[in-house]
Amino acid sequence: MASTPVSLLLLFITTVLLPSSSSSPTSQPSDVFPSNKPPRFLGKHSHPIKPNHQQYRYETLFFSQPLDHFSFLDLPRFRQRYLINTEHWVGPSRSGPIFLYCGNEGDIEWFAVNTGFVWDIAPRFGAMILFPEHRYYGESMPFGSREEAYRNATTLSYLTAEQALADFALLITDLKKNLSAEGCPVVLFGGSYGGMLAAWMRLKYPHIAVGALASSAPILQFEDIVPPETFYNIVSDSFKRESSSCFDTIKNSWSALTSEGHKDDGLLQLSKTFRLCRKLKSVQALADWLDSAYSYLAMVNYPYPSNFLMPLPGYPIKELCRKIDGSPDGSSILERIFNGVSVYYNYTGEVDCFQLDDDPHGMDGWNWQACTEMVMPMSSDRNTSMFPAYDWDYSAFREGCRMDFQVTPRPRWITTEFGGHDIGHVLKLFGSNIIFSNGLLDPWSGGGVLKNISETIIALVTEEGAHHIDLRSSTTEDPDWLVEQRATEIRVIQGWLDEFHKKVKATFSI
Repeated sequence: MASTPVSLLLLFITTVLLPSSSSSPTSQPSDVFPSNKPPRFLGKHSHPIKPNHQQYRYETLFFSQPLDHFSFLDLPRFRQRYLINTEHWVGPSRSGPIFLYCGNEGDIEWFAVNTGFVWDIAPRFGAMILFPEHRYYGESMPFGSREEAYRNATTLSYLTAEQALADFALLITDLKKNLSAEGCPVVLFGGSYGGMLAAWMRLKYPHIAVGALASSAPILQFEDIVPPETFYNIVSDSFKRESSSCFDTIKNSWSALTSEGHKDDGLLQLSKTFRLCRKLKSVQALADWLDSAYSYLAMVNYPYPSNFLMPLPGYPIKELCRKIDGSPDGSSILERIFNGVSVYYNYTGEVDCFQLDDDPHGMDGWNWQACTEMVMPMSSDRNTSMFPAYDWDYSAFREGCRMDFQVTPRPRWITTEFGGHDIGHVLKLFGSNIIFSNGLLDPWSGGGVLKNISETIIALVTEEGAHHIDLRSSTTEDPDWLVEQRATEIRVIQGWLDEFHKKVKATFSI
């Protein structure tokens, strides 16, 4: 009896406008859509890669990292996993570049095999490829095991973006020294949360990396920099543009879901309608499951078939709406919804029943990050969204974090540490060599940098692009606009490296 993974992690981080109870007068709280959910990033789907399924060749090594880079206490160290490939590296004698992907919130092997762009271009640049794993994910566990690392707020307190960036900085510095490669330039790459890390690392450690490609990086999804309803509005627009009747069916389904769930045998009937492996415990669990499908489909609405999250057809939202609109006459609204979401959860038809995660607030690394510093406000507007209307409620979010982790969120810390307000003015004065790439189909694009800031901090925006599609391997099915986008990225990266070598040559000629 097969089951499908339940989505929880993409980039659906809850943000904070201010410690106020609401943000939008047009919406009201929904009993199936609480505003204290963690954000939806892709890392939840990450998993170890079986050796016989390993598409790219790399060596797996470990590096001893301090638990806390910012104190001088005698704390235990931990082993950080990293993947390295030097097959095409021209070496230190020719100042061969090092391409470093900033590891996300999951198993680093999964991100490595899904970042084909780096592997595709390494040979032409003569580059080393490096994929360091983010602390507290995959096999990079402090305190010796996941169980110990996730034990409580004390052991989890070292899971921060700042510590992760320091890990990357220390690793690359030590590696370059050991390889006598101090003169080799480093180019950073990252997608989603990894893209945020790449941009922030370029700003925090400009002496370590010459540039960064930050794909689908919502670095503005904090406080009140962007409206909290932005994410759900973009998801909703993706469905509405395919079919207004599909949009309306989904929008009306939430009340049908709640109504059915309130009946005496409602949860049992819902379990049967949606072919769940065991009886549903709450309407909320099913609502989260459906929300995950719609949100992830908007993120990976690629123009060709993919297996990134699930086996999916090209333009999967179009296919989902075709299933909903084409359901047999007499089908109930919930039967139509089931037909549609089966495109996401069971496109191959191999799944007999579906297993839900009934506890979305379990001890999870990304939930911890969302409850501490990665606080990204979300809401759903009753007029523009196909999801149940709800306001961003910081008080409820804070109480949920206190209950789950015994911590109080710091909603303003990220903008204090990395910036975000008045980003154009600030980065124009103090930043350089960053590509912010975004596809407007991606719901996280609303929190991204969508305009050029300077000649060296540029925004590559594509109307038909989805979640960091530019970082995926090139295929014969790539549309022209994607081929052109990658060609532009390659030219910009080459420019960074040329400028680096020019400055080094000028320095030594003095």
